[in-house]
Amino acid sequence: MTSRGGGSAALIGPEEPDDVRAIRALTLAAFPDQPAVAELVELIRASSDYVPGLALVARYDSEVVGHVMISHAALVDDRGVRRRVGVLSPLSVLPRRQRQGIGRLLVTSALRSAEAHGEPLVVLEGSPHYYPRLGFEPAAAHGITIELPDWAPPEAAMVHLLSGYRPEHRGRVEYPPAFDGI
Repeated sequence: MTSRGGGSAALIGPEEPDDVRAIRALTLAAFPDQPAVAELVELIRASSDYVPGLALVARYDSEVVGHVMISHAALVDDRGVRRRVGVLSPLSVLPRRQRQGIGRLLVTSALRSAEAHGEPLVVLEGSPHYYPRLGFEPAAAHGITIELPDWAPPEAAMVHLLSGYRPEHRGRVEYPPAFDGI
């Protein structure tokens, strides 16, 4: 997958072990006031909720300029039944490469990969102005509850349904321990 910006094309592919340092640096640059986000990436990668094929990077030439992860969380219904779902977090793009379509390309590529991987849906906490353009909808409309920080509007709880979605995919999203520090 490619995106044009600044006269060259961004290539999207799975993260590789050699990308780890660059991913940390770009995440710190994208979230300068939230160093816990870079730690989140490392904690997810070290957990059983990490899905290697759902962690993608964007490259311009040989430079890693963007990164996205879809890892696993639990969707717990009112009877206590747990179902595995995808959670998109974080999405990072180097500040000097933002607004060039890299984030959009990373998200759409990650969603296609999640579909191929058999995920039923992907949830996230994010901008209600950005993510609906990429097919995300309010999670509450599908009976999905995401606990949000006090500062986040209710519309920040979103879901993207994939072909494996079934009506029984309802309930409360339970994030894995990697997310405790965020």
